[in-house]
Amino acid sequence: MPKATVAAIIHPAGDRRTILLTRRNVNPFKELWCLPGGHIDDFEPAETAVVREVKEETNLDFAPDQFVGWFEEIFPEHRFHAVALAFAGAGSGTLQEQPDEVSEMAWFTLDVALSMQLAFTHNLVLQHYARSLDQ
Repeated sequence: MPKATVAAIIHPAGDRRTILLTRRNVNPFKELWCLPGGHIDDFEPAETAVVREVKEETNLDFAPDQFVGWFEEIFPEHRFHAVALAFAGAGSGTLQEQPDEVSEMAWFTLDVALSMQLAFTHNLVLQHYARSLDQ
């Protein structure tokens, strides 16, 4: 049965083409860069989950203002199957990684992030987000 997950495209206020990526410190995809996010808890609204996950992983306050879309994440080799709901919005506060899940965090231009190999389907998520900015 697939899990429901969330992913956050976090940008500084006023700059939607700079985004925050985190380097995973857990499997699957350990050491790859990705968008902050995680599993939706039982009976938790998706938007509440993405705000919570961003806070847990980065210490930032996240204000989602765009639903980017939903993405199937099927990786049998990792025994992982999820449907990810992606949100974009501004992040504020002081970055502080949580070493249990994240080994590093950094801001990247959207173009650089699109050229990287990201975990899960996050390259596809960012492609979809980039197209939404160009419309």
